[in-house]
Formats: sequence, structure tokens, C-alpha cells
Amino acid sequence: MARWLNATTLVFLAIIALVTLWIGSGFWGRDEAAPANGAAAEEAGQGLPAVAASWSEAEEIVRELTLYGEVRPAQIATLRARVQGVVEEIVSAGTQVEAGEVVGRLSTDDREARLARAEAQLAAAQRDYDAARQLADQDISPEAEAQTRFAQLEAARAELRAVELEITYTRLTAPSGGIVNEVFADVGALVAAGGEVAEIVDNDPLVAVVQVQQGSIGNVRSGMPARVRFIGGGTAEGAISFASPVASAETRTFRVEVEIANADGAWPSGTSAEVVIPYATVAAHRLSPALGRLDAEGRLGVHLVDADDRITFAPIEVGGAEAGGIWATGLPERARVVTISQGALVPGQQVHVRDTPPEYLGEIDTPENAAATPDPVGTMGDGAATGTDSVISGE
Repeated sequence: MARWLNATTLVFLAIIALVTLWIGSGFWGRDEAAPANGAAAEEAGQGLPAVAASWSEAEEIVRELTLYGEVRPAQIATLRARVQGVVEEIVSAGTQVEAGEVVGRLSTDDREARLARAEAQLAAAQRDYDAARQLADQDISPEAEAQTRFAQLEAARAELRAVELEITYTRLTAPSGGIVNEVFADVGALVAAGGEVAEIVDNDPLVAVVQVQQGSIGNVRSGMPARVRFIGGGTAEGAISFASPVASAETRTFRVEVEIANADGAWPSGTSAEVVIPYATVAAHRLSPALGRLDAEGRLGVHLVDADDRITFAPIEVGGAEAGGIWATGLPERARVVTISQGALVPGQQVHVRDTPPEYLGEIDTPENAAATPDPVGTMGDGAATGTDSVISGE
């Protein structure tokens, strides 16, 4: 025993005892402190996911259908020669003309001589018929002779009328009012019967032609107001004058025409245009696009907090976007929307809620930051992405 209880052994045993006492004191201190820390955590609401949320109020906005098409004139008329002749006079391109106005002349050629001959033949036929009629009435000549002379008289009248019409047709008259857009036959050109001489364009009214998709045609009716923005600049008000009842076999879209008054000729035809058709007034919330989420079924929506501080998922429909946010329908008139969260949220989950910091709301509402905010779900609706479907704008 004495041999083992030397100085080295005693020092080793002392070190082991000290280490054992130090470890044990740590466990004891932890057990004593645990109840106090647990109570503090429960009192402070720790242990629940923390989120920030803010109240959103629905606004009355006008839902609009935005389409792109082209502006066409009300009518394009081609002036054609009704008889053959050499062009002796013709108006220049750009001339404003009225329907029925003489805009040019063709050469009469031998038609004046033919007219004189037809007039002489008519006079002779009239004399022959008068004489035959008088003799027949006196029973000197047969009635058949008088009828023959009458037929010759009618033929002479028809011949004269034909020559007169030819001479009349050498005067080229505008088939409709408008502006002479192009002259196809200049002075001195020989034009055959039916040949094109000039093109006249009527730009009052103008017609904006667009194609409406199958899913949106139910929102379009004749007589609805529309706003037309010309690509070259300027905006005009109009109304739907025609909505095709049959879809195009190639594109499965419906042709819609918007009539625009253009009495002063301020707007040209043939340009591209954006046509906006307001079709409904709805209640929508203006939200940051960064709040959009997809649920397990692939529906686009946002997370809300209910009265018991539990998470709910509300599907939304996005009709359009503007600087600083999107317009979303499908939410209650007043909703508490989750704006900041850590980790994934699950419907029914209890959370610790605090108000959204004012500086955060200011950041997402500014047009500059909203334009730079990425869309977490990839798309916020066809209308916002393409501009050719439903678009929402505030009143």
C-alpha cells in the first residue's frame, strides 16, 4: 500500500477528482438555470416562427384588355376607267376629293363624230316612223310597216345613248370621298376599259383592327368604349364597331374593329396601335410581386395571417402590373399579408407576428425598387408579361 501511495499517484488522483468536480458543477448549474430560461422563452413567445405582416385594403380599379393591331382607313377605293382612252387630265396625289367629283378626263377620240352620226340617225328614224305611223292610221300602209319603223327608231335611240354614255365615262369621277393616295396612270397614258387610274383613301373614320383571344372575347361587345394609342404618338378615343362572331380558323382569334373619328385627318392609317378596352370594375389589392408564392397545387397566391395568428394561403389572380407593384384579386376586402418570413410557411402554422417595418414598406412601394424586385415565381400572369391579355389599372 505504501509503495502505491507515492507522490506521483497522489497528484494523479487529485487531478481526476478536480476534473470530476468541474464537470459535475456544469451539469448542476445547467439544471438550475433551465427552468428560468424556459420560462423566459415562453414569456417572450420564442420557439414560434417570426413573421412580419401588414394590412392591405382593396381598391376599386378598372380591368382592361390591352391588344395590339393596326390602324386602317374606313375605305380604300380604286378609280377605274370605264372606257378606253388616253389620260388628258388627272389630279395629283394628296388631293382631297368628294364622292362624284371629276378628278380626271380621258380623250373622246372619235366619240364626238359617232355622237353626231347617232343623232342624225335618230332624227331620220324618227321621220320614217312618223310617216309610217300616219299612213297606217289612214289605212294606206300596213300596221307592220309602222312597227318596223318604230323598232328602227328605238335602235337609233339606244345607239345615241351608248355614245353619250361613252363620252360621259371619259370624265373620271371619284367613287368615294377622301385623299388621292396614288395615281397609276399619268397624263398621256393609254388606259384600257377597267384599267386602274388612281387610289382614293378615306381616313374618316379610322378603324383599329385587333385580334382577341378565345378566353377574352366574352368581355368584348359592340359599342364598348376603347382607347387607341398610336405607335407614332398620340391617343384617341373610339368605340367597338364590330366583333366577329366567328373565330379565325388559322389563329382561333376573333377580329375586333374600333372606330375612331378623324374628321380633321390628324391620324394617318396603316400604323401600328395599342388598343385598350375597359371591360370591368373590380376590387383588387396592390402588392409587391416579391410576395407571390406557389402552393403544392401550383396555384399562385400569398400568405395571410388570420385572427389567431395562424398562416393561411390565399390564391390570387394577377391582372396586370405597374411601377411599384401588381394588382391582385381574390383576397378579402381587408387582409393581413405576410411581408417578411424566415423559412417555409405552412397553412395552419402558428406564428409570432409583428408589424412590417416602415422602411421595408417604403422600399417595396417605390417605383425604382419595385422595378428591380425579382419575381420569385417566374411569372405574375400572362397579361402582365405580354401586354396582350387582361391588364388592370387604377381609376
